Amino acid sequence: MSVGKRTSLVKPSVDTLFHIDFEWWKKNERDWHVYLRSLLCSEHREAFANAEEGQMIDWVDSVTAEVKPVEGVQNTLMSHCVKQPDFLTEQTALVEAVFRLFLTNGNIPMSSSELGSRLNRPPTTILRTLTGGRVYKGIRPA
Repeated sequence: MSVGKRTSLVKPSVDTLFHIDFEWWKKNERDWHVYLRSLLCSEHREAFANAEEGQMIDWVDSVTAEVKPVEGVQNTLMSHCVKQPDFLTEQTALVEAVFRLFLTNGNIPMSSSELGSRLNRPPTTILRTLTGGRVYKGIRPA
């Protein structure tokens, strides 16, 4: 018997919670800092052009009042760029829309039902996409 990561025998449902697994990015040699910078609005893309990667700041969740350390770029995305009309539209591809929604809510886990409601997309389509054989943008069960 090999020792490794145990997989769940429970089949995910529309109530299964998902989040962005940033460890996945590290293990798959994905530079999420570069990707996050690409999501910044033009104003902040210029402002962060010479900023140091990995600079952490405290972010306060407006719902729970929980203080969490987040990347400065992520904070800017959450506090300003996500409010721009072109950040998340109905034309945004499904996986990209889910990823952007997690960024806007501080990566608080959400179910396919919640995601579908917020994105106006079918929860079953979201579930099938997120539980297929491939991990997209580190979005995995929480």
